[in-house]
Amino acid sequence: MAIAVPNTSPTSTSVAEPSASYTGPLMVVTTLFFMWGAITSLNDVLIPHFQQVFNLKLAVSMLVQTAFFSAYFVFSIPSARIIDWLGYQRAMVVGLLTMGSGALLFVPAAKVPSFGLFLTALIILAAGITLLQVAANPYVTVLGSPRTASSRLNLTQAFNSLGTTVAPWIGGLFILSAAAVAASDPALQAASVIKPYVFLAVTLALLAILIGSFKLPKIESAQHHIGEKVSDSIWHHPNLIFGAIAIFVYVGAEVSIGSSIANYLALDNIGRFVSASSVPDAAHRYQEALRVAAKYISLYWGGAMVGRFIGSAVLQRLKTGPVLAFCAVMAGMLVITSVFSNGALAMWSILLVGFFNSIMFPSIFTLGVAELGALTGDGSGVMIMAIVGGAAIPWVVGKTADLINTRSYGGAIWGQGLHFALIVPTLCYLYILFFALSGSKPNSERAGT
Repeated sequence: MAIAVPNTSPTSTSVAEPSASYTGPLMVVTTLFFMWGAITSLNDVLIPHFQQVFNLKLAVSMLVQTAFFSAYFVFSIPSARIIDWLGYQRAMVVGLLTMGSGALLFVPAAKVPSFGLFLTALIILAAGITLLQVAANPYVTVLGSPRTASSRLNLTQAFNSLGTTVAPWIGGLFILSAAAVAASDPALQAASVIKPYVFLAVTLALLAILIGSFKLPKIESAQHHIGEKVSDSIWHHPNLIFGAIAIFVYVGAEVSIGSSIANYLALDNIGRFVSASSVPDAAHRYQEALRVAAKYISLYWGGAMVGRFIGSAVLQRLKTGPVLAFCAVMAGMLVITSVFSNGALAMWSILLVGFFNSIMFPSIFTLGVAELGALTGDGSGVMIMAIVGGAAIPWVVGKTADLINTRSYGGAIWGQGLHFALIVPTLCYLYILFFALSGSKPNSERAGT
Protein backbone atom coordinates (compact mmCIF):
# COMPACT_ATOMS: atom_id res chain seq x y z
CA MET A 1 0.00 0.00 0.00
CA ALA A 2 1.14 3.49 -0.71
CA ILE A 3 -0.22 6.97 -1.15
CA ALA A 4 -0.76 9.67 -3.72
CA VAL A 5 -1.40 13.39 -3.53
CA PRO A 6 -4.12 15.35 -5.32
CA ASN A 7 -2.74 17.22 -8.28
CA THR A 8 -4.15 20.55 -7.15
CA SER A 9 -3.80 21.33 -3.48
CA PRO A 10 -2.54 24.75 -2.49
CA THR A 11 -2.53 23.76 1.16
CA SER A 12 -0.43 20.64 0.71
CA THR A 13 2.62 20.45 2.92
CA SER A 14 5.82 20.04 0.94
CA VAL A 15 9.52 20.67 0.99
CA ALA A 16 10.33 24.34 0.66
CA GLU A 17 13.00 24.01 -2.03
CA PRO A 18 11.23 22.84 -5.22
CA SER A 19 14.45 23.06 -7.20
CA ALA A 20 16.18 20.42 -5.09
CA SER A 21 16.55 16.90 -6.44
CA TYR A 22 14.94 14.19 -4.38
CA THR A 23 15.49 11.35 -6.83
CA GLY A 24 18.01 9.61 -4.58
CA PRO A 25 15.92 9.77 -1.38
CA LEU A 26 12.80 8.65 -3.24
CA MET A 27 14.64 5.67 -4.73
CA VAL A 28 15.80 4.63 -1.26
CA VAL A 29 12.37 5.01 0.35
CA THR A 30 10.77 3.16 -2.59
CA THR A 31 12.52 -0.02 -1.42
CA LEU A 32 10.47 0.19 1.80
CA PHE A 33 7.22 0.20 -0.14
CA PHE A 34 8.37 -2.88 -2.07
CA MET A 35 9.34 -4.78 1.08
CA TRP A 36 6.17 -4.24 3.10
CA GLY A 37 4.08 -5.01 0.03
CA ALA A 38 5.89 -8.31 -0.45
CA ILE A 39 5.62 -9.32 3.21
CA THR A 40 1.95 -8.38 3.47
CA SER A 41 0.93 -10.40 0.40
CA LEU A 42 2.82 -13.46 1.66
CA ASN A 43 -0.02 -13.79 4.18
CA ASP A 44 -2.23 -14.90 1.27
CA VAL A 45 0.08 -17.90 0.87
CA LEU A 46 0.36 -18.57 4.61
CA ILE A 47 -3.42 -18.89 4.98
CA PRO A 48 -3.87 -22.01 2.78
CA HIS A 49 -0.53 -23.30 4.08
CA PHE A 50 -1.63 -23.16 7.73
CA GLN A 51 -4.98 -24.68 6.81
CA GLN A 52 -3.11 -27.81 5.75
CA VAL A 53 -0.46 -27.84 8.49
CA PHE A 54 -2.84 -27.22 11.41
CA ASN A 55 -6.10 -28.51 9.84
CA LEU A 56 -7.89 -25.16 10.17
CA LYS A 57 -11.25 -23.92 8.95
CA LEU A 58 -11.53 -20.69 6.92
CA ALA A 59 -12.42 -18.34 9.80
CA VAL A 60 -9.61 -19.66 12.03
CA SER A 61 -7.04 -19.45 9.22
CA MET A 62 -8.07 -15.80 8.71
CA LEU A 63 -6.57 -15.15 12.16
CA VAL A 64 -3.37 -14.73 10.15
CA GLN A 65 -4.81 -11.46 8.86
CA THR A 66 -6.44 -10.63 12.19
CA ALA A 67 -3.11 -10.89 14.01
CA PHE A 68 -1.23 -9.04 11.29
CA PHE A 69 -3.61 -6.13 10.79
CA SER A 70 -4.53 -5.73 14.47
CA ALA A 71 -0.99 -4.46 14.91
CA TYR A 72 -1.90 -1.39 12.87
CA PHE A 73 -4.59 -0.48 15.37
CA VAL A 74 -2.38 -1.06 18.42
CA PHE A 75 0.89 0.45 17.18
CA SER A 76 -0.09 3.32 14.84
CA ILE A 77 -0.49 6.07 17.46
CA PRO A 78 2.67 4.95 19.34
CA SER A 79 4.44 4.98 15.97
CA ALA A 80 3.45 8.62 15.45
CA ARG A 81 4.95 9.41 18.85
CA ILE A 82 8.16 7.58 17.91
CA ILE A 83 8.39 9.75 14.79
CA ASP A 84 7.99 12.88 16.94
CA TRP A 85 10.82 11.57 19.12
CA LEU A 86 13.24 10.13 16.54
CA GLY A 87 12.27 11.78 13.27
CA TYR A 88 11.19 10.07 10.05
CA GLN A 89 14.51 8.51 9.03
CA ARG A 90 15.45 6.85 12.31
CA ALA A 91 11.86 5.67 12.75
CA MET A 92 12.15 3.87 9.41
CA VAL A 93 15.30 2.10 10.65
CA VAL A 94 13.57 0.99 13.86
CA GLY A 95 10.63 -0.26 11.80
CA LEU A 96 12.89 -2.37 9.56
CA LEU A 97 14.72 -3.93 12.50
CA THR A 98 11.42 -4.76 14.21
CA MET A 99 10.22 -6.43 11.00
CA GLY A 100 13.41 -8.47 10.86
CA SER A 101 12.84 -9.68 14.44
CA GLY A 102 9.35 -10.85 13.53
CA ALA A 103 10.62 -12.67 10.46
CA LEU A 104 13.26 -14.50 12.53
CA LEU A 105 10.59 -15.66 14.98
CA PHE A 106 9.20 -17.82 12.16
CA VAL A 107 12.12 -20.19 12.78
CA PRO A 108 11.16 -21.34 16.31
CA ALA A 109 7.45 -21.19 15.34
CA ALA A 110 8.14 -23.69 12.55
CA LYS A 111 10.37 -25.87 14.72
CA VAL A 112 7.64 -26.43 17.35
CA PRO A 113 5.36 -26.10 15.21
CA SER A 114 2.91 -23.65 16.80
CA PHE A 115 0.13 -21.67 15.12
CA GLY A 116 0.03 -19.32 18.14
CA LEU A 117 3.75 -18.59 17.83
CA PHE A 118 3.33 -17.93 14.12
CA LEU A 119 0.62 -15.40 14.96
CA THR A 120 2.95 -13.75 17.49
CA ALA A 121 5.65 -13.49 14.83
CA LEU A 122 3.16 -11.89 12.46
CA ILE A 123 2.16 -9.32 15.09
CA ILE A 124 5.81 -8.29 15.60
CA LEU A 125 6.38 -8.21 11.86
CA ALA A 126 3.30 -6.04 11.39
CA ALA A 127 4.32 -3.73 14.24
CA GLY A 128 7.47 -2.93 12.30
CA ILE A 129 5.51 -2.39 9.09
CA THR A 130 3.13 -0.09 10.96
CA LEU A 131 5.99 2.14 12.08
CA LEU A 132 7.40 2.05 8.56
CA GLN A 133 4.07 3.07 7.03
CA VAL A 134 3.38 5.84 9.53
CA ALA A 135 6.83 7.25 8.77
CA ALA A 136 7.19 6.60 5.03
CA ASN A 137 3.69 7.52 3.85
CA PRO A 138 3.61 11.18 4.98
CA TYR A 139 7.34 11.50 4.27
CA VAL A 140 6.89 10.63 0.61
CA THR A 141 3.74 12.76 0.45
CA VAL A 142 5.58 15.97 1.33
CA LEU A 143 8.95 15.19 -0.29
CA GLY A 144 8.98 17.39 -3.36
CA SER A 145 6.74 19.75 -5.28
CA PRO A 146 2.94 19.35 -4.94
CA ARG A 147 2.69 19.97 -8.69
CA THR A 148 4.34 16.62 -9.49
CA ALA A 149 3.30 14.75 -6.34
CA SER A 150 0.51 12.70 -7.90
CA SER A 151 2.66 11.30 -10.69
CA ARG A 152 5.69 10.83 -8.44
CA LEU A 153 3.88 8.97 -5.68
CA ASN A 154 1.83 6.73 -7.93
CA LEU A 155 5.05 5.62 -9.59
CA THR A 156 6.63 5.08 -6.17
CA GLN A 157 3.74 3.02 -4.89
CA ALA A 158 3.75 0.89 -8.04
CA PHE A 159 6.83 -0.76 -6.58
CA ASN A 160 4.77 -1.63 -3.51
CA SER A 161 2.43 -3.44 -5.89
CA LEU A 162 5.42 -5.08 -7.54
CA GLY A 163 6.22 -6.59 -4.14
CA THR A 164 2.64 -7.81 -3.67
CA THR A 165 2.75 -9.31 -7.17
CA VAL A 166 6.05 -11.15 -6.94
CA ALA A 167 5.85 -12.42 -3.34
CA PRO A 168 2.79 -14.72 -3.63
CA TRP A 169 4.27 -16.45 -6.66
CA ILE A 170 7.60 -17.00 -4.90
CA GLY A 171 5.83 -17.94 -1.67
CA GLY A 172 3.69 -20.49 -3.47
CA LEU A 173 6.81 -21.96 -5.04
CA PHE A 174 8.91 -22.21 -1.88
CA ILE A 175 6.23 -22.68 0.78
CA LEU A 176 3.25 -24.52 -0.72
CA SER A 177 5.28 -26.68 -3.12
CA ALA A 178 7.76 -27.67 -0.42
CA ALA A 179 4.90 -28.38 1.98
CA ALA A 180 3.25 -30.62 -0.60
CA VAL A 181 6.36 -32.81 -0.72
CA ALA A 182 6.13 -33.31 3.04
CA ALA A 183 2.34 -33.69 3.11
CA SER A 184 2.42 -36.60 5.55
CA ASP A 185 4.52 -34.77 8.17
CA PRO A 186 3.07 -31.52 9.65
CA ALA A 187 6.45 -30.60 11.17
CA LEU A 188 8.18 -30.76 7.77
CA GLN A 189 5.29 -28.88 6.19
CA ALA A 190 5.64 -26.07 8.74
CA ALA A 191 9.41 -25.94 8.17
CA SER A 192 8.91 -24.86 4.55
CA VAL A 193 8.54 -21.24 5.75
CA ILE A 194 11.98 -21.09 7.41
CA LYS A 195 14.21 -20.32 4.42
CA PRO A 196 11.97 -17.60 2.91
CA TYR A 197 11.57 -15.76 6.22
CA VAL A 198 15.24 -16.02 7.21
CA PHE A 199 16.05 -14.52 3.81
CA LEU A 200 13.59 -11.71 4.54
CA ALA A 201 15.15 -11.08 7.97
CA VAL A 202 18.62 -10.70 6.46
CA THR A 203 17.32 -8.44 3.68
CA LEU A 204 15.51 -6.21 6.19
CA ALA A 205 18.65 -5.85 8.32
CA LEU A 206 20.68 -4.81 5.27
CA LEU A 207 17.99 -2.36 4.24
CA ALA A 208 18.01 -0.85 7.75
CA ILE A 209 21.75 -0.24 7.41
CA LEU A 210 21.19 1.38 4.00
CA ILE A 211 18.41 3.68 5.22
CA GLY A 212 20.38 4.57 8.34
CA SER A 213 23.50 5.54 6.40
CA PHE A 214 21.76 7.49 3.63
CA LYS A 215 21.41 11.25 4.03
CA LEU A 216 17.66 11.79 3.75
CA PRO A 217 16.33 15.39 3.85
CA LYS A 218 14.46 16.43 6.98
CA ILE A 219 10.84 17.56 6.62
CA GLU A 220 10.34 19.87 9.58
CA SER A 221 7.09 21.37 8.22
CA ALA A 222 5.34 17.98 8.31
CA GLN A 223 6.05 17.03 11.90
CA HIS A 224 6.09 18.42 15.39
CA HIS A 225 8.33 17.44 18.25
CA ILE A 226 7.68 16.21 21.78
CA GLY A 227 6.46 19.10 23.94
CA GLU A 228 5.82 21.43 20.99
CA LYS A 229 2.46 23.25 21.11
CA VAL A 230 0.22 22.99 18.04
CA SER A 231 -2.88 25.20 17.83
CA ASP A 232 -4.78 22.75 15.62
CA SER A 233 -6.30 19.32 16.30
CA ILE A 234 -6.67 16.33 14.00
CA TRP A 235 -10.28 15.99 15.22
CA HIS A 236 -11.13 19.35 13.65
CA HIS A 237 -10.68 17.81 10.19
CA PRO A 238 -13.73 15.72 9.15
CA ASN A 239 -11.97 14.53 6.01
CA LEU A 240 -9.49 12.72 8.27
CA ILE A 241 -12.25 10.97 10.24
CA PHE A 242 -14.18 9.93 7.15
CA GLY A 243 -10.88 8.98 5.53
CA ALA A 244 -9.91 6.70 8.41
CA ILE A 245 -13.21 4.83 8.05
CA ALA A 246 -12.63 4.62 4.29
CA ILE A 247 -9.17 3.14 4.88
CA PHE A 248 -10.74 0.62 7.30
CA VAL A 249 -13.27 -0.66 4.78
CA TYR A 250 -10.92 -0.45 1.79
CA VAL A 251 -8.17 -2.51 3.37
CA GLY A 252 -10.79 -4.92 4.70
CA ALA A 253 -12.22 -5.41 1.21
CA GLU A 254 -8.82 -5.69 -0.49
CA VAL A 255 -7.43 -8.15 2.03
CA SER A 256 -10.65 -10.19 2.16
CA ILE A 257 -10.46 -10.79 -1.58
CA GLY A 258 -6.69 -11.32 -1.70
CA SER A 259 -6.80 -13.74 1.23
CA SER A 260 -9.65 -15.69 -0.35
CA ILE A 261 -8.37 -16.03 -3.91
CA ALA A 262 -6.55 -19.35 -3.48
CA ASN A 263 -9.50 -20.95 -1.68
CA TYR A 264 -12.00 -19.29 -4.01
CA LEU A 265 -10.40 -20.31 -7.29
CA ALA A 266 -9.84 -23.84 -5.98
CA LEU A 267 -13.60 -24.39 -5.94
CA ASP A 268 -14.77 -26.80 -8.65
CA ASN A 269 -17.18 -24.31 -10.21
CA ILE A 270 -14.72 -21.37 -10.26
CA GLY A 271 -11.15 -22.25 -11.27
CA ARG A 272 -11.88 -25.76 -12.57
CA PHE A 273 -8.18 -26.60 -12.26
CA VAL A 274 -8.62 -30.30 -11.40
CA SER A 275 -11.31 -32.43 -12.97
CA ALA A 276 -13.57 -34.74 -10.96
CA SER A 277 -12.69 -37.59 -13.32
CA SER A 278 -8.98 -37.38 -12.50
CA VAL A 279 -9.45 -36.84 -8.73
CA PRO A 280 -12.89 -38.16 -7.62
CA ASP A 281 -12.60 -37.22 -3.93
CA ALA A 282 -13.78 -33.60 -3.45
CA ALA A 283 -11.52 -32.81 -0.49
CA HIS A 284 -8.41 -34.19 -2.21
CA ARG A 285 -9.35 -32.40 -5.43
CA TYR A 286 -9.61 -29.12 -3.52
CA GLN A 287 -6.15 -29.54 -2.01
CA GLU A 288 -4.67 -30.27 -5.44
CA ALA A 289 -6.37 -27.21 -6.91
CA LEU A 290 -5.07 -24.95 -4.12
CA ARG A 291 -1.49 -25.21 -5.35
CA VAL A 292 -2.53 -24.07 -8.81
CA ALA A 293 -4.89 -21.41 -7.50
CA ALA A 294 -2.21 -19.83 -5.27
CA LYS A 295 -0.27 -18.74 -8.36
CA TYR A 296 -3.19 -16.54 -9.40
CA ILE A 297 -2.85 -14.40 -6.27
CA SER A 298 -0.06 -12.58 -8.10
CA LEU A 299 -2.46 -11.58 -10.87
CA TYR A 300 -4.75 -9.89 -8.35
CA TRP A 301 -1.89 -7.83 -6.92
CA GLY A 302 -0.33 -7.41 -10.36
CA GLY A 303 -3.53 -5.68 -11.48
CA ALA A 304 -2.98 -3.15 -8.70
CA MET A 305 0.56 -2.54 -9.95
CA VAL A 306 -0.59 -1.92 -13.52
CA GLY A 307 -3.41 0.29 -12.26
CA ARG A 308 -0.97 2.43 -10.30
CA PHE A 309 1.23 3.06 -13.31
CA ILE A 310 -1.87 4.08 -15.25
CA GLY A 311 -3.11 6.09 -12.28
CA SER A 312 0.16 8.02 -12.30
CA ALA A 313 -0.80 9.44 -15.68
CA VAL A 314 -4.54 9.78 -15.06
CA LEU A 315 -4.16 11.70 -11.80
CA GLN A 316 -2.04 14.33 -13.53
CA ARG A 317 -5.13 15.33 -15.50
CA LEU A 318 -8.14 14.41 -13.36
CA LYS A 319 -9.12 15.20 -9.79
CA THR A 320 -8.60 12.44 -7.26
CA GLY A 321 -12.19 12.31 -5.94
CA PRO A 322 -13.96 11.44 -9.23
CA VAL A 323 -11.30 8.86 -10.13
CA LEU A 324 -11.71 7.23 -6.71
CA ALA A 325 -15.51 7.18 -7.15
CA PHE A 326 -15.22 5.49 -10.55
CA CYS A 327 -12.90 2.82 -9.21
CA ALA A 328 -15.20 2.12 -6.25
CA VAL A 329 -18.16 1.59 -8.57
CA MET A 330 -16.19 -0.70 -10.88
CA ALA A 331 -14.75 -2.79 -8.03
CA GLY A 332 -18.19 -3.28 -6.49
CA MET A 333 -19.71 -4.30 -9.81
CA LEU A 334 -16.93 -6.81 -10.45
CA VAL A 335 -17.41 -8.46 -7.06
CA ILE A 336 -21.16 -8.75 -7.64
CA THR A 337 -20.49 -10.25 -11.09
CA SER A 338 -18.16 -12.85 -9.60
CA VAL A 339 -20.51 -13.81 -6.76
CA PHE A 340 -23.42 -14.38 -9.13
CA SER A 341 -21.52 -16.28 -11.84
CA ASN A 342 -19.29 -19.33 -12.26
CA GLY A 343 -16.24 -20.49 -14.18
CA ALA A 344 -14.03 -18.10 -16.11
CA LEU A 345 -16.34 -15.10 -15.64
CA ALA A 346 -16.35 -15.49 -11.85
CA MET A 347 -12.60 -16.10 -11.78
CA TRP A 348 -11.45 -13.20 -13.95
CA SER A 349 -13.93 -10.68 -12.58
CA ILE A 350 -12.65 -11.21 -9.01
CA LEU A 351 -9.02 -11.00 -10.17
CA LEU A 352 -9.75 -7.77 -12.05
CA VAL A 353 -10.88 -6.11 -8.80
CA GLY A 354 -7.18 -5.66 -8.00
CA PHE A 355 -6.82 -3.27 -10.94
CA PHE A 356 -9.54 -0.95 -9.64
CA ASN A 357 -8.24 -1.22 -6.06
CA SER A 358 -4.97 0.27 -7.28
CA ILE A 359 -5.45 3.98 -6.61
CA MET A 360 -7.83 3.62 -3.66
CA PHE A 361 -5.43 3.55 -0.72
CA PRO A 362 -3.26 6.37 -2.09
CA SER A 363 -6.24 8.52 -2.92
CA ILE A 364 -8.06 7.94 0.37
CA PHE A 365 -4.90 8.55 2.38
CA THR A 366 -4.03 11.77 0.62
CA LEU A 367 -7.54 13.19 0.76
CA GLY A 368 -7.70 12.23 4.43
CA VAL A 369 -4.52 14.07 5.48
CA ALA A 370 -5.14 17.16 3.32
CA GLU A 371 -4.62 20.48 5.14
CA LEU A 372 -3.19 18.88 8.32
CA GLY A 373 0.10 20.77 8.12
CA ALA A 374 2.27 20.06 11.17
CA LEU A 375 -0.24 17.40 12.23
CA THR A 376 0.44 15.34 9.11
CA GLY A 377 2.41 12.74 11.08
CA ASP A 378 -0.33 12.42 13.71
CA GLY A 379 -3.01 12.22 11.02
CA SER A 380 -0.98 9.53 9.32
CA GLY A 381 -1.01 7.58 12.58
CA VAL A 382 -4.83 7.70 12.66
CA MET A 383 -5.09 6.67 9.00
CA ILE A 384 -2.63 3.81 9.36
CA MET A 385 -4.42 2.67 12.53
CA ALA A 386 -7.54 2.22 10.41
CA ILE A 387 -5.74 -0.48 8.41
CA VAL A 388 -7.04 -2.74 11.20
CA GLY A 389 -9.94 -3.24 8.79
CA GLY A 390 -7.70 -5.91 7.30
CA ALA A 391 -8.03 -7.78 10.60
CA ALA A 392 -11.80 -7.51 11.00
CA ILE A 393 -13.45 -7.80 7.60
CA PRO A 394 -11.56 -10.89 6.32
CA TRP A 395 -12.62 -12.70 9.50
CA VAL A 396 -16.24 -11.70 8.83
CA VAL A 397 -15.94 -13.09 5.29
CA GLY A 398 -14.35 -16.31 6.56
CA LYS A 399 -16.94 -16.74 9.32
CA THR A 400 -19.78 -16.16 6.87
CA ALA A 401 -18.30 -18.74 4.52
CA ASP A 402 -17.93 -21.26 7.35
CA LEU A 403 -21.56 -20.78 8.43
CA ILE A 404 -22.79 -21.42 4.89
CA ASN A 405 -20.51 -24.44 4.52
CA THR A 406 -21.61 -25.86 7.87
CA ARG A 407 -25.26 -25.58 6.93
CA SER A 408 -24.99 -26.94 3.39
CA TYR A 409 -21.67 -28.78 3.00
CA GLY A 410 -21.01 -30.47 6.32
CA GLY A 411 -18.42 -27.90 7.38
CA ALA A 412 -15.96 -28.59 4.54
CA ILE A 413 -13.88 -25.60 3.44
CA TRP A 414 -14.36 -26.63 -0.20
CA GLY A 415 -18.09 -25.78 -0.05
CA GLN A 416 -19.65 -22.79 -1.80
CA GLY A 417 -19.72 -20.64 1.33
CA LEU A 418 -16.81 -18.49 0.23
CA HIS A 419 -18.41 -17.97 -3.18
CA PHE A 420 -21.35 -16.16 -1.57
CA ALA A 421 -19.48 -14.62 1.40
CA LEU A 422 -17.46 -12.41 -0.93
CA ILE A 423 -20.51 -10.18 -1.33
CA VAL A 424 -19.36 -8.46 1.91
CA PRO A 425 -16.70 -6.28 0.17
CA THR A 426 -19.38 -4.61 -1.97
CA LEU A 427 -20.62 -2.82 1.16
CA CYS A 428 -17.08 -1.52 1.67
CA TYR A 429 -16.94 -0.12 -1.86
CA LEU A 430 -20.26 1.67 -1.31
CA TYR A 431 -18.77 3.60 1.62
CA ILE A 432 -15.68 4.47 -0.44
CA LEU A 433 -18.02 5.92 -3.07
CA PHE A 434 -19.55 8.18 -0.38
CA PHE A 435 -16.10 9.27 0.79
CA ALA A 436 -14.97 10.07 -2.75
CA LEU A 437 -18.01 12.24 -3.50
CA SER A 438 -18.62 13.92 -0.13
CA GLY A 439 -16.64 12.79 2.92
CA SER A 440 -13.25 13.72 1.47
CA LYS A 441 -13.84 17.49 1.34
CA PRO A 442 -11.25 19.37 3.45
CA ASN A 443 -12.18 22.25 5.72
CA SER A 444 -11.46 24.91 3.08
CA GLU A 445 -14.06 23.35 0.76
CA ARG A 446 -16.56 22.75 3.55
CA ALA A 447 -16.32 26.43 4.46
CA GLY A 448 -16.96 27.37 0.84
CA THR A 449 -13.58 29.09 0.39
